[in-house]
Amino acid sequence: MALVVICGQPCSGKSMAAQCLSEALKDVESKPNVRIIDETSFHLDRNQTYAEMTSEKNLRGVLRSEVDRSLSKDNIIIVDSLNSIKGYRYELWCLARAAGIRHCVLHCDVEETHCRNWNKERREKSGISYDDPIFDDLVRRFERPDSRNRWDSPLYEIWPFKEGIEKSSPAIIDLVSYITKKVDSKTKDVKILQPTIATQSARFSEANSLYEMDRATQEVASAIVEAQSLAMGGPVTGLSLSPELPTINMSRSVGLPELRRLRKTFLKLTGQSSLSGPPPPSDADSAKRMFIDYLNREIGSG
Repeated sequence: MALVVICGQPCSGKSMAAQCLSEALKDVESKPNVRIIDETSFHLDRNQTYAEMTSEKNLRGVLRSEVDRSLSKDNIIIVDSLNSIKGYRYELWCLARAAGIRHCVLHCDVEETHCRNWNKERREKSGISYDDPIFDDLVRRFERPDSRNRWDSPLYEIWPFKEGIEKSSPAIIDLVSYITKKVDSKTKDVKILQPTIATQSARFSEANSLYEMDRATQEVASAIVEAQSLAMGGPVTGLSLSPELPTINMSRSVGLPELRRLRKTFLKLTGQSSLSGPPPPSDADSAKRMFIDYLNREIGSG
């Protein structure tokens, strides 16, 4: 149905806004399925996550991947995070466009001084807060949404410090109306994003890559099992699947359960690395080469 991206400075009331929005949606007659995706869902420590650019980038990748998996024409997804980088908001907008659903942004607009005081209060009460250097860095890097950008539009703004946050807040009422309103050919005030050939091709390419990775790694695993069987259970050394691929040299024999675990771990790592970069290779030889290199590193004979 819709993707709602909540953004704002650290400690600006985003999680409260997400909760109020979720409660307001429960009062809608159609009773839509609502899910909030946030950092706490993954049990991540905010100070560790935002201490380095690499870990922060990984967080954005994990959130984006979860959003992508969750989007459908039957769900309303609320992304409760900083979402402070306009390039990242654009990526989320692209996901909504590829899914063919509505999209909007809710900005919690609070002055830095009040955000800093709220962060301090949280530290004194519960300890769940940002360290001062990390807070300063996040404030400095925040990029305000601009309704002139298509990925920030439509833009709804709420002022938690000045007006508080309630499910009856005007911005939340307007937002709920926008994402739940029934539309027909005459509706002009609600925009449902339409997927393009490019976004559909990208999704097909990624799915094809994952299929090739799965099939290629299974072929390598089957070859190892067969070679160990011929070697009477001994370790596999000098096994070559083709002249273009590196040889497999294992320091010990590997049981089928362990081989399955190694394959599963490799596929998981490959999927995670592609969240913030290019998709996995779509050709079988490249996938096999990567898996063989991984096995030689993990259990190779050196």
